[in-house]
Amino acid sequence: MSTSNLRCVVVAVDVSEESMNALRWALRNLRLRSPVDGDLSIKPGGFVILHVQPPPSIAAGLNPGAIPFGGPTQVEVPAFTAAIEAHQRRITEAVLAHAVQICEEKNVAVNTEVVVGDPKEKICEVITNLNADLLVIGCRAFGPIKRMFLGSVSNYCINHVSCPVIVVKDTS
Repeated sequence: MSTSNLRCVVVAVDVSEESMNALRWALRNLRLRSPVDGDLSIKPGGFVILHVQPPPSIAAGLNPGAIPFGGPTQVEVPAFTAAIEAHQRRITEAVLAHAVQICEEKNVAVNTEVVVGDPKEKICEVITNLNADLLVIGCRAFGPIKRMFLGSVSNYCINHVSCPVIVVKDTS
């Protein structure tokens, strides 16, 4: 695969510096195919910065407990959920602002996309929907125990997306 033939590159970013390093690597090393006037086979794409926002229940890491003594088993506390959603939006805004700033420093125009859900599944879904040519993703240095329980987003994507994947490891 020649990097000059890339039409759509998705770079997945999150709160980690590793994901921002992956973005920097992509901007430094990849060149996208320029659309040719009148060529309808080349669809808009470019660099797409993707952030997957966890749903409130995942973000909180807990659910409110069931009401005891025969009360309802599934209880949603609206104020609790709204507060978590507002916090997640602020995190997303900060992540995207930082990523866009990195791109602006390199004079690269990008599209941003935010989806809510499990990062592993949503990254794969967006790759398919965009018909992306390449996924660039950072790799956190989880130890084997933590990786066993949490799973590796990059490893999942390598095995489930329909395009090549570049995993940028932290070299510091």
